[in-house]
Amino acid sequence: MPKCLVCNSNFNPFVNFGEMPIANNFANLNELISEYKFTMQVGFCESCYMVQLVEQPDRERMFHSNYAFYSSTSEYMKQHFQRFYTQIKEKQSLSSKSFVIEIGCNDGILLENFINENISCLGIEPSKNVADIAISKNINVINDFFDESLAKKIAGEFKKADAIMSANVICHIPYIHSIFSGVKLLLDQEGIFVFEDPYLGEVIEKNSFDQIYDEHVFLFSALSVSKICKMHGMELIDVEPQVTHGGSMRYFISHEGSKEISENVGKSIANEKSLGLHRNESFNSFGLNINKIKQDLVALLKKLKKQGKKIVAYGATSKSTTVTNYFGIGPELIECIFDTTPIKQNKFSPGVHIPILPYEGFHKSNPDYVLLFAWNHAKEIMSKEKSYMKDKKWITYIPEVKIT
Repeated sequence: MPKCLVCNSNFNPFVNFGEMPIANNFANLNELISEYKFTMQVGFCESCYMVQLVEQPDRERMFHSNYAFYSSTSEYMKQHFQRFYTQIKEKQSLSSKSFVIEIGCNDGILLENFINENISCLGIEPSKNVADIAISKNINVINDFFDESLAKKIAGEFKKADAIMSANVICHIPYIHSIFSGVKLLLDQEGIFVFEDPYLGEVIEKNSFDQIYDEHVFLFSALSVSKICKMHGMELIDVEPQVTHGGSMRYFISHEGSKEISENVGKSIANEKSLGLHRNESFNSFGLNINKIKQDLVALLKKLKKQGKKIVAYGATSKSTTVTNYFGIGPELIECIFDTTPIKQNKFSPGVHIPILPYEGFHKSNPDYVLLFAWNHAKEIMSKEKSYMKDKKWITYIPEVKIT
């Protein structure tokens, strides 16, 4: 029986996705011959309310010099991080005398806002290719994995941080106690630690099971984050829902007793309990919902192919790796995936090896149906493609299989 990464209690997996490749391993066919796979199971710990992977691949397999995710490719995300910057600046009354840290700064999409206002900052980013882009924006970046050991080195060179931020990163890190210990060490007594990640409540309500893949070792809730904070002499002081990545939550954390706790925390925890996010039974039901989507989507794609319809997909996302591999959807059902990210183009998808083609060919491909893998950007994408798609159909599968 697996042990919880947070409290070391025994817990039971509620879904076994089977053999799964590295979600972002978009590669050439010759590189995929001996493709690494692991058994992806997800479970719930009833002692600390944490949803987590039973096994996660080594971090070096997931985050490296060819990491295929660049935050700045989405215009919406640029605006999102500008708003994130403004909120932190106002909340902490930041000035040119302030100092902020970002854990997992990617290509500098958030920190460039601080640089532009002459606010000192430090980025930590383990993937060299995206770290180099952040460095080209004059951001001070440490190309390494953040943990307590690195925090001690940073503490010897820099002053305490007025704010430590992270977006879509903390859920990637299994050694969660080392992260919180490092943050506590680097955070000023009046500072705040703010991170956002896909939200468990949204995943359960939307059936967005594809938020589960190798990088996402945890799915957080206010319940579970509160538990971790207490273990480190810190406390959750506020929460704020976000629409990013199909539904995220922003968590605000401070040293224990240093700041007032918002009523949002109590409301969020009460809502989570009403959703059953503190009970095993809710997650067993979630597993059944996933299999219903699997049956419906595969049946639909097979029916359309039998009718001679041309089906392509839009967005070679990390999430799509869970869908295609768990559902057994390969090139026999989806001709190709169109994507705007150069590093993914003319490669093949992990596990099932669907061709990834440059977005520029999408309008020439003339499909009958387009399966939207990047469903969390549906509004932005459907608006962009409205005129082209007027005589074609989208297929979506979150929260249920649907043709629009």
